[in-house]
Amino acid sequence: MPESADTTILEVVSDIAQIPSEGWNACAGSGDPFVRHAFLKALEASGSAVAKRGWLPQHLVLRGDNGGVLGAVPLYLKGHSYGEYVFDWAWADAYERAGGAYYPKLQSAVPFTPVTGPRLLIRSDLPPRKQAHVADTLIAGLIRAVQEHHVSSLHVTFPRESEWNRLGEHGFLRRLGIQYHFENPGYRDFHDFLDALSSRKRKQIRRERREVVESGVTIRRLTGADIQPGHWEAFYDFYLATADKRWGFPYLTPEFFEEIGETMAERILLVMAEDAAGRPVAGALNLIGSEALYGRNWGCLDDHRFLHFEACYYQAIEYAIEAGLKRVEAGAQGEHKIQRGYLPVLTHSAHWIADPALERGVADFLERERPAVRAQLAALMEHSPYRAPDYG
Repeated sequence: MPESADTTILEVVSDIAQIPSEGWNACAGSGDPFVRHAFLKALEASGSAVAKRGWLPQHLVLRGDNGGVLGAVPLYLKGHSYGEYVFDWAWADAYERAGGAYYPKLQSAVPFTPVTGPRLLIRSDLPPRKQAHVADTLIAGLIRAVQEHHVSSLHVTFPRESEWNRLGEHGFLRRLGIQYHFENPGYRDFHDFLDALSSRKRKQIRRERREVVESGVTIRRLTGADIQPGHWEAFYDFYLATADKRWGFPYLTPEFFEEIGETMAERILLVMAEDAAGRPVAGALNLIGSEALYGRNWGCLDDHRFLHFEACYYQAIEYAIEAGLKRVEAGAQGEHKIQRGYLPVLTHSAHWIADPALERGVADFLERERPAVRAQLAALMEHSPYRAPDYG
């Protein structure tokens, strides 16, 4: 039985390994793999999300009077704005030109992971009234952390909409963004999905898939025990190649992939591509949730026409349909995803700004940005590849 939420102790933990996985996961739930203890621990234990890389863990943990975990928030003290996918560089620049110090700041997020999910982790077996108490206590703790750390701001990125609204009630500024998701209304197979598209888009996808096959590339979908250490070694080379091509920094270490391979193999879908000689040439990493498949990282050693679309988008759709998942979330950015069945959806972030002058400026910006984002969403939907419903 869960503990009472009436007597609680809020603490900051700088290493998630210090928190029992059972207690954390009882709050995180089983649906979202990214807020599970194993994933966050892999980021820290591998040296990927640690202080020397600008991600100092400062997780909030709410305990009952006998020490059981009632709620938690994944939280980091950051010295930069990399790896977040909700861009505040302009805010930082304006504040520092005005003489302020924007960094360090606090960030409630899953590092390097632009995936909507819970940020206020609360035991689901608590009664609703006590869940509300835990949520309000965690939010108050977040605001207090800004004051105690003497930082400029706190940013909660990719929370669920219900959390976004609750944070707004506590004075957080609210921001909108756009991602592209495939929604599965119950397709029987990939051909059923294609039948829902306009003729021109259907032909385009078939041509792209056919060219990949004709190039001699073979696609394999691996999960669980099928994923071997050699697959991770090859995939890390792909990951580095992508970082090099995009002038990016490879935040994730080899140890991170090894760790999730050991602790979360059943939650991983690794799409591997081999050339005609059997040499691995590309790969796409996905994580499997209870309702969605989440595309995370992709890499390719050589140029292969349409292979990115096949490995990242079409294989993900095909797997989701076969597994009965409701959607595929293909990561940040990319209007080209629309033509491949991924439609725009709103994402959310919430921001607590300590300095009243900066807060006023950001609030004014967001008041103008939100309707512009909604208008952009409507304009993007005009390019939907799906056929109009036939109402007879």
